[in-house]
Amino acid sequence: MVTTRLDRTLVVDTALRLLNEVGLEGLTLRRIAKELNVQAPALYWHFKNKQALLDEMSTAMFRRMVESHADLDALTWQERLIEVQRGLRRALLGYRDGAKVFSGSRFTGTDHAVSQEDHLRAFVAEGFTPGAAARATFIAFSFTLGFVIEEQSVEPRPGERVSGYEVAEREARMAAEGYSLAAAVSADLFQDYEARFEEGVRTIVAGIEATLAPTGSR
Repeated sequence: MVTTRLDRTLVVDTALRLLNEVGLEGLTLRRIAKELNVQAPALYWHFKNKQALLDEMSTAMFRRMVESHADLDALTWQERLIEVQRGLRRALLGYRDGAKVFSGSRFTGTDHAVSQEDHLRAFVAEGFTPGAAARATFIAFSFTLGFVIEEQSVEPRPGERVSGYEVAEREARMAAEGYSLAAAVSADLFQDYEARFEEGVRTIVAGIEATLAPTGSR
């Protein structure tokens, strides 16, 4: 039997690839071990449990997201915040259940602080306090994460749609039971996620402008 020489990077890369095939629920250490042609206990040398692996997967997703960012330095804080959220959404949509993996995970190490420090510095230069900058970013991040969790619950992968969320079918079912308003908003709730996200993130930024931003930068 040929076995694979394991390291953390190989395990994480394999787990991210399998995530697209089986989803978060189907992603087990046993399944990953089978894919790597090793016994499951061999993975515990690198990850003590599934959550530890998810933490490392989230860290890898974050690193790849940061590497794909365009230059943000010339942007206003509003533009920067929107562009960062767009990048986060693209990164999460790159993996089946990507938002669920990311949610609640803790980054391993501190290398993520490099981009965080740069981001906070840009906001402070616009007049935000560090705390206000952090809260503004967290609010936007929470919107994006929640949005993508809902988006992927309807469309796990681009082009896929879970049964029961077909807009025309929902409209007909709600209308038949007398829920005319619920029927009318079916497309608004379960269609054209790109436009809905753009609308939502700009609404978030407008709210931050009204509540947390320094007066001179609104």
